[in-house]
Parts: sequence; structure tokens; C-alpha cells
Amino acid sequence: MVKKSSLLLLSIILIIGAFLPHSKSVAATESITISTDFVNVRGGPGLSYPLVKTVNRGETYPIVTEQDDWIEIELANGQTGWLVNWLVTKETGSNNTGVTANSAIKTNYGIVNADTLNMRQEPSAFSPVVGKLTYGTSVTMYSKQDNWLEIGFSNLRGWVNSEFIDGQATGSSTSDTAQKSGMIGTVTADSLSVRSSASLNSNTIGTVTMGESFTIVEEMNNWAKIEYESGSFGWVAGWFLEKVASRSQTGQAVKKNIITIINNGTNIRKGPDVQSDVIERTNTGATYTVKSIINDWYEIKLEDGRIGYIAGWLVSINGTKPQIKKTGAEGYLYNKTIVLDPGHGGTDKGATGVSGIYEKDLTLRTAQLLSDKLMAAGANVYITRKDDSYLQLASRVNMARSYNADAFISLHYDSNVDSSIHGMTGYYYHSYQQTLAESIFASTVGHTKMTSRGVRFGDFHVIRENSQKAVLMELGYLSNPAEEMMIKSAGFQENAASGLFDGLARYFKENP
Repeated sequence: MVKKSSLLLLSIILIIGAFLPHSKSVAATESITISTDFVNVRGGPGLSYPLVKTVNRGETYPIVTEQDDWIEIELANGQTGWLVNWLVTKETGSNNTGVTANSAIKTNYGIVNADTLNMRQEPSAFSPVVGKLTYGTSVTMYSKQDNWLEIGFSNLRGWVNSEFIDGQATGSSTSDTAQKSGMIGTVTADSLSVRSSASLNSNTIGTVTMGESFTIVEEMNNWAKIEYESGSFGWVAGWFLEKVASRSQTGQAVKKNIITIINNGTNIRKGPDVQSDVIERTNTGATYTVKSIINDWYEIKLEDGRIGYIAGWLVSINGTKPQIKKTGAEGYLYNKTIVLDPGHGGTDKGATGVSGIYEKDLTLRTAQLLSDKLMAAGANVYITRKDDSYLQLASRVNMARSYNADAFISLHYDSNVDSSIHGMTGYYYHSYQQTLAESIFASTVGHTKMTSRGVRFGDFHVIRENSQKAVLMELGYLSNPAEEMMIKSAGFQENAASGLFDGLARYFKENP
């Protein structure tokens, strides 16, 4: 006979067990490879546990078990430790029971042929989504398992359905690649530099001009590779190209056009103008198929069959329809004077990321991307520093005053001793700066999909002492390992610059 006290104790143990973190047993042949410069290994599955050691990029360790976002690995001398799973690449041995071995594939390059494609953590439709890819994105292919492909893009690595990737054979000729990309780009800037690689820091090897069209050979992190002269190839900034899909050799129809909402509370109206009744409201991230374009409005079909209209400057679009907001934005930004202030510089490094990257370098990178976009729209752009030099705060403010700036934007990245804190924050000091801060912040959060920490009062010199409309943007936390990894990527930098650009355009549209 079991005593009541024993039954009570057993019940308590069962209840506690139901709320313990979920752990997953792992086959002995599973291992991980470190995919960033260095990763801290801790004594348990959490940031509060003591540091055991640091492991470096490319090192491989066997997996012992997994718990939520943490992986326990086997170190030397029988010791184990824990690290976060988003900083490593998981590999599965071919002798796992019940697991189909990854087969080597003859191609190492592919292009996304779907409007939006989910990249998943594991080769399963039920696995968590680790990223999203859009039509025409260039990816690297590593292995194949059944109808799933393991691919890499920027800092991400994951699995996608092979149906939505057009493969390219290793060593295929450039002309073959060009045919398979299926995209034609027309230059929209007066003069556009052709560079030796997909980076603003690479050498300029040529120039193309407005109206010229080129077959896009390859795309990488919002850059496009083109044949700018017969037999000569180079890279141009993709945001200065108007892209259309050429008809494939098989005669397939052009992919459908999908718009994505970039602001919460966006109105869907009964007709294509701001005077029409609002029939529904939608939020950031919602997607709709475009039926047609009327003036600056996209006609869409709602789930209940009704037809609605969304203003083109409130969305981003994938496909072959024109990006309405770009044309509109150029009009609102034309001849406006914008002063960009990349925070810190020189001996003032600003915040230091967990991987060692400096805030001063990232702010300059963001400012350069934004400057290119603004100048292409006809704005008069001035940057407080164009290189790694130190500039006093008063001099930055004086530049805004001397140029009679219509807007002054100070760019920063944040840091905190609590590495779990993340997200984006916008600041203003004077009431006449608040509307500008709110417009820029809302657009940038929408483009980057960052956690919103809101727009608030901030007692910072560059906005406090500024008589112009000025804002300070903290674009994310370098002290958060996951956020720092994202911030460093070319994709985030492009999205941040686009968000800042569109926020300025919307502000001047509403406040001419």
C-alpha cells in the first residue's frame, strides 16, 4: 500500500516535469560547426551560466543534446558545454537511423523562382522558419535530402523545397547563368558605377547611364552582376535598376506580383484615391497579390472576394510590376537638403559588438547606402564624416544649420550590459522634431522587421542643440549576439537604408 505522502510527492514531481524546458535527444553522429568568428560556450543552457570557453569559426563538435535555443556539445576530455543554436551550422552523419543521407549535388549555385520562399531550420515543412527569400535571389547550394535543398544566403543557412530553386552547374559559363537568371535591369540613376565585386568598397571598373538595359547575370545581397561591355562583367547596386522578368525559354508565364505591407494600420480603400472609404486595415508583413495598377495604387483581391486598393508608397513589391513608392519618393525628396550624421568615428569607436565590430564602421556604412539612394532621388546630401575621422558634436550640428537642412539624421547602433535586450529606438528632443522621428522610425522598423522600442524623448547633443528638424536613430543592439549578426549583413544594411529613405519620403509627402 502506497502512503498518501508518497503519492503527493510523485504528483508534484510529474507537474514540475511538465514545465521543465524541452530537451531533444540527439543521434551520436550529429555535430555542429561554428559559423561565426567566435562563440561563447557556457556551463548551462542560458546566458546566466558561467563561461566555459570560447570556440572559433570552422571548428566542429559532437552534439550531446538540445534544449530550446541551446545545444550541448562535447568538448575535450569528456567536458561538455552549451551554446546558442543560431551561431552554428548543424550537420547530420549519413549513418543515422531513419534519416535519409544527404546526397551531394552537382550544382553549387541557384536562383529562387518563387515570389517568397521560406528557409527552414530542418528539411521539413513543419520546421521553424529561419529566413525568407524573394524571387531572383542568388543562393549557394550545399546538399540535397529527398525534395529539400540545403542552401546558404548571406549569414543564413537552412533548407528549402527544391521545386523553388533553379540550379546552375558548377563551372557553367556566364552566358548560361545570364539566361537562367531571367531578369533584365534598366538603369534608373543618371550615372551608375560598375564595381569589381558586390560592395561599395570595391574598385570602380566602369560606368553605365540612365536608360541602358542589361541582362542580370547574378544577384547577391541587393547587388546585380551585369555584362556592361562585350565580354566584361561587373557589379552594380541593385536598387538603381528597374527589373523585369524576361520570358523563359520554356515559355513559362512571369511570376505573380506580391506586395508586402510595411506599416501597421495601413488602409485598404474602396477606390484608388485617399478620398475613398476605408474597407479594411492591415498590418506590417501582410501580403497581397496585385491584379493591376491604377495611377499610384495597387488593385488587390481580399480573402472574401472584395476588390481593394492600397497606396503604392505604403508597400514593397516582389515581381515585375513597378515599385510605385520609388517614383513617388523621388518627387517628394527632389531638391530637399538632407544631412546624414554617421555616429562616432576616429578615436571614438562607439559601441563594440560581441564579435568585435565597431559602431563607427557600421554607421558610416549605413550612411553611404542611404546617401546613394537620396542622391538618386535628387536630394542634396551632405555627410558629416565620409571616412574614419573624429568630428566634434558641435561641428555636426553646425553643418545642419549652415546648409539649412530640411532633415538631419544621426545614425547609431546601441549596446547594453544585458545582452538579451534588442530592437530599434528613435529619438527626438524638440516637439518640432517628433513627426519626422515617427515617420522615419515606423518605416525603418517595417523594412527591417526589427523589434520596435518606440520613439521617445532623448537628451542628445546633436538633436538638443539642433535648430533644424533632427532625429537620432539607434538601429539595433550590437551587444545582442543574434541582432549583431543580422545588423552586419548586407541585407539588413540595405533594408535599413531603404526604410530611412522611405520614411523621409513619406514625411515630405505629408509635410511639403
